[in-house]
Amino acid sequence: MKLEKSLLVFGLIGALLVFLTERVRAQSGVLSTQQGVSVKRDGQHDFDFLVGTWNFHLKRLKRRLVGSTEWVEFDGTTVCQKVLDGRAEVEEMNVQSVDKHTHIQGLALRLYNPEAHQWSIYWVNGADGVLEPNPMVGEFNNGRGEFYNQQVYEGRAIYARFVWSDVNTNSPHFEQAFSTDGGKTWETNWITDQTREKP
Repeated sequence: MKLEKSLLVFGLIGALLVFLTERVRAQSGVLSTQQGVSVKRDGQHDFDFLVGTWNFHLKRLKRRLVGSTEWVEFDGTTVCQKVLDGRAEVEEMNVQSVDKHTHIQGLALRLYNPEAHQWSIYWVNGADGVLEPNPMVGEFNNGRGEFYNQQVYEGRAIYARFVWSDVNTNSPHFEQAFSTDGGKTWETNWITDQTREKP
């Protein structure tokens, strides 16, 4: 009888130890997960630097993804304003070059997702009035914004990248690049340097 009681006690102690051990492991795992998740920075104001009226100088690669090194240069203007209490921006771009017989009009719509802490950038080409359904998505880190998507260019599946830099200066810099090898190498095809229009 005493032996049976002793076995019962030892069994209960063993079960309790197993339970406590698993509970400590589970709590440690939750704590490690919580520690591993960094607090995301609120990027809602990352594009504030663009609000206003700008003049810009544009360099555009004449032919893309064929190894071309010939660039065409233009001058243009943009007007950017906040909407939706700062959670979105609308920017209108205009390039008029009589000597190069070129007229480029476009509209960029930028939307901020407060849960993902990322921006989605949609583009409308004024020539066809169609909103591109696949936005560029990304965020800013240390003053540099990078945005990516996948798209089809002239029948080829490619990656596209936008990069904003020098955003805290009087001349923000923008580049667009394409990649045909999954992002291993990039060909820059569109470069702008902006100067805020004087009041």
